[in-house]
Amino acid sequence: MISSMTGYAVKTRDIERGTLQLELKSVNSRYLDFHFRISEDLRALEMPLRELLASRLARGKIECRLSFNASAARADQLELNADLLGSLTVLNARVREAMPEARPLSVNDVLRWPGMFGDQSIDFATFNAPVLALAREVLDEFTASRGREGEKLAAMIVDRVNAMRDIVRNVAPRIPEAQALFADKLRQRLQEALGNASDDRIMQEVAVFATRIDVAEELSRLGTHLDEVERVLRQGGASGKRLDFLMQELNREANTLGSKSAITEVSQASVDLKLLIEQMREQIQNLE
Repeated sequence: MISSMTGYAVKTRDIERGTLQLELKSVNSRYLDFHFRISEDLRALEMPLRELLASRLARGKIECRLSFNASAARADQLELNADLLGSLTVLNARVREAMPEARPLSVNDVLRWPGMFGDQSIDFATFNAPVLALAREVLDEFTASRGREGEKLAAMIVDRVNAMRDIVRNVAPRIPEAQALFADKLRQRLQEALGNASDDRIMQEVAVFATRIDVAEELSRLGTHLDEVERVLRQGGASGKRLDFLMQELNREANTLGSKSAITEVSQASVDLKLLIEQMREQIQNLE
């Protein structure tokens, strides 16, 4: 499957102490370029995430955002630290005995006392498994979105390939006739310019020039390159760099076709081909 380098996916997952959210988005890049936006508590998960993403992606500027929102504990989940509560009671009584004017501890003071509900810290070391499981789900959705976009781009490229084949198919039969007419005109001009030169000399000059304006080889190579473009699209996978190289080859043949043109039809065909090649190149820049 041909994939675009543009994609987006986001998912959340509820775990025991809160909610994980992982977001992936990507844009074009010549290489595989990662940018992670992860809180310091989860920073240790960057390397496993990088390895997972690199195993499935080949090109693109990938931004990965991982966040964790801790949930507030419910009342039925809270349990007072009896030992700490007892110690505060004793200390409160001693202070009041020594300082009768001191304000006693309120219920709010007691409930807000550090450690009153036991250890409320979160062990982020246990997040590895749920984060990677979530990342696999997001990655599946992410690659699917890139695949859908890639299919659309591939269809647009195939349309341009077919348009180029039509141009070649229409101009090819006109070339031999046009070359013959051009050779006759050239022969007449040479006879007028060279005067009494031998027919062999004139024919030799005509033959040399006819070779220079022969574009059959360029048309043949254009067809071969177009066949390769379609083959790469059918093969799928990371094909952007290969297709970009083929655009260079197609453009080279179209330029040569224009430079060797002896008739208006070939010149116009060269211009039309280069326009379609540029349109394909723009789409190929988005392919993985």
